[in-house]
Amino acid sequence: MDLIRRINAGRGEFLLFALTPPRLATDRERAQEIADATVARLRPLHLDGLILYDIDDETERNPLERPFPFMPTLDPADYLAHHFRDWQSPVIVYRAVSKYGPDELRAWLSRQDPERLMTVLVGAPSSGAKVRTSLSDAQALWREVNPGMLLGGVAIPERHARRDDEHLRLLAKQGAGCRFFVSQVVYDSNAAKNLISDYHHECRARGIAPAPFVFTVSVCGSMKTLEFLRWLGVDVPRWIENDLKHAADTLEASYQLALTTATELMAYCRTRDVPFGINVESVSIRRVEIEASVRLARELRTQLRS
Repeated sequence: MDLIRRINAGRGEFLLFALTPPRLATDRERAQEIADATVARLRPLHLDGLILYDIDDETERNPLERPFPFMPTLDPADYLAHHFRDWQSPVIVYRAVSKYGPDELRAWLSRQDPERLMTVLVGAPSSGAKVRTSLSDAQALWREVNPGMLLGGVAIPERHARRDDEHLRLLAKQGAGCRFFVSQVVYDSNAAKNLISDYHHECRARGIAPAPFVFTVSVCGSMKTLEFLRWLGVDVPRWIENDLKHAADTLEASYQLALTTATELMAYCRTRDVPFGINVESVSIRRVEIEASVRLARELRTQLRS
């Protein structure tokens, strides 16, 4: 079944792969070369869909020094429209709505084909950030302009661990029109299971069908990358940090941890009858990390079919 119809029906067990577009300074010819290489690499995986991230500068959210400098990227919607014409499966395009004016968002929403594209609207990185369009206003534009296009929301297990209310946030987003949720990278599987458990039971109490929940997993090739994930707000348990720090091969150790995390979450959702998907995130430009991400997606595809 097509991914869009699967999500619309509230069904799970699908595989996604997430990318960031090339850097903003990339010329059109080079961007096409990157896109062609990406399509050739991903086509054998038989993915159910692709995610294109919209990168925002989050320095206002975290006062600590950013481990890697912020590098603006090409607009994911433009990257898809101009360079991924041969991609066949549905695509989820993120929109960091605070970067765009209402007229820009309205024009983009009006041009999208709901049979091919879905979107995740993301709010400002912090309450003090400069905002051109708020998340609630962006959701209102979606309802007005293209409500047939499936809308997704961001889920943050770490926030649930701190506040115990992320499941209520998800239900509020569901009430506003979200038909699926995508997590940030999961390293703490217990935090993710706590969120799923609370969401599952609250849905049952309200007589609401749970929306598909997409868990994001990723390989990590260096301790600096792990530091950056922490800067972004990802909780990394101490035992995982220790295992990666002392591993003979950090990338291979992180591959095994990501595989274990995804497998554990898949099993848990199946026992709770919560529809789920797995999203393999690949945002590194290092070939070895890209290849490890592809290998992880290939293995998870096998597990989803078993």
